Amino acid sequence: MTQDAGISAAPSPPPDVRLPRVRLTRLALGAFRNHRETILKLDGRHVCLYGQNGAGKTNLLEAVSMLGPGKGLRSASLSDVTLKGADNPSATWALSAVLHDGEIDRRISVALEAEDDGRARRISRLDGAPVGQGDLAELVRIIWLTPSMDRVFAGGAGDRRRFFDRQVLAHAPGHGPAAAAYEKAMRQRNALLEQMRPDSAWLDALEQKMAEAGAAMAVFRAQALERMQAAIDQRPEGLFPKADLALDGAFERMAAASPDLNDLERALAAAFRSGRSRDAAAGRTLEGVHRTDLRVFHRPKNMAAADCSTGEQKALLIGLILANAQALFERDFAPNPLLLLDEAAAHLDSDRRAALYDELAALGGQAWLTGTDRLLFDAFGDRAQRFVVSDGQVRED
Repeated sequence: MTQDAGISAAPSPPPDVRLPRVRLTRLALGAFRNHRETILKLDGRHVCLYGQNGAGKTNLLEAVSMLGPGKGLRSASLSDVTLKGADNPSATWALSAVLHDGEIDRRISVALEAEDDGRARRISRLDGAPVGQGDLAELVRIIWLTPSMDRVFAGGAGDRRRFFDRQVLAHAPGHGPAAAAYEKAMRQRNALLEQMRPDSAWLDALEQKMAEAGAAMAVFRAQALERMQAAIDQRPEGLFPKADLALDGAFERMAAASPDLNDLERALAAAFRSGRSRDAAAGRTLEGVHRTDLRVFHRPKNMAAADCSTGEQKALLIGLILANAQALFERDFAPNPLLLLDEAAAHLDSDRRAALYDELAALGGQAWLTGTDRLLFDAFGDRAQRFVVSDGQVRED
């Protein structure tokens, strides 16, 4: 797909640096965003990317995020990530990576490929064989933090729900397909309710699909919240304050009390059926797992996260991401996650930056971080590999 673009072979990491069991050792991009051809050769340590704004640092994190399920950390359409201009006349892009998993190197490729009907779709391969996104989700668990999440606590319920669902997906790859099935059936139900005399049998079928998918979502969310809270409670007191979490959703509370899918399905189906007239008048479904909110409280201050200062919210958010990563590390048979932290250190003081790097090193996973200045990563010492990014070009520092 690509040729080496001025990046020499990565040196072996220092002998006293602990490497994660699951880590990327190579990443290649072709016609992706502003990267015409880029290859990173990695030695398994944390990856620090620095350069001016617009250089292409976040694009590299986005490329890593697309090795897993979903649309990546920007939720962009497949065509939007394509390199624009004469450098890419085919209007397609491609990614490839080598994932070191224990003693095995797995080769992953993801590309936008043209179909016979003229349309293009995303094709994923594992060791050369076509695979679905669900297969990659079992192999690659990815957690990310971007600047757009900084005000998630002060935003609407939908922002918090999407943030939490991303955390859930790292624990339960089946959460993504369940959410997609729920949303599709709900859109069809809403459209059917707009009719003067909707077909009750068709409504029953759609509501049953919603109930099945929604029950699975409620269980996945309740389980992930329990694991995250346990990881938070086990964290030592430090510069990233502990949080208390709660899901404001009737069906998640049911799942936490008794995760019986049959009971949840019946409860959801009954709620949809009894709400038909009200939903038809409102033009949308008013009850269900799509209405759930995530409540976050700053434990030391006993204060809702939405009422905390911007700096306190940032520290809480980083603490949540670290706790979720720790929760994944403690799960049997789950691969350790890749952490993508876009500009996470930019607004932290030197003490918090050092504390963040120490926690990342203690976790034992591979973290990818971006920043505008190399000095932001000094506290990492030799625990990280550094790359300079400029106008879609990358070289190891």
